[in-house]
Amino acid sequence: MKIPFSKHIAWDHSREAEETVRNVDLNRYAGKWYEIAAFPAWFEKGCRCSTAEFVHMDEYVEVRTSCERDGKLAVSTARAFPLPGTGDSELNVRFIWPFQSDYWIIALDENYQYVMVGHPEKKYLWIMSRVPQLDEKLYQSLVNRALAKGYDVTRLKRADQSCGVRRRTSQDALAV
Repeated sequence: MKIPFSKHIAWDHSREAEETVRNVDLNRYAGKWYEIAAFPAWFEKGCRCSTAEFVHMDEYVEVRTSCERDGKLAVSTARAFPLPGTGDSELNVRFIWPFQSDYWIIALDENYQYVMVGHPEKKYLWIMSRVPQLDEKLYQSLVNRALAKGYDVTRLKRADQSCGVRRRTSQDALAV
């Protein structure tokens, strides 16, 4: 089952020109997210069933990304550091020191069921959800929002979430 469109849209369209959401509760953000769509990135080449799991620590967020690549589980771990004065909506992610990247939360469901993450230079874009599928209207709404923010949405590719492991349904996620 998919997250229904009509019950979960909660952003303020007057803030469309602003890059990030006002505030993020990193404790609520913590947990597993399924990649729904993304700009292709070299570090995700050949991946399917991609997920990201976030654990809020005292001064940073541990990020564990995983995917199935060539029939095997590929995992990487990073640390994301919230930037002061951003309401925790802008983070700096470091997978291997000294290499780092910006991680901007540009749309977030009020119930923390889906998120859109971008980059200040529009290099990256991810649409993620607590479940592996989104309602098509909701997905298109997020794509349109990314377009309004200046992202080249023609680069956006749907993620393959067809792995054989039983995935949580939207009913499971909404019951939480």
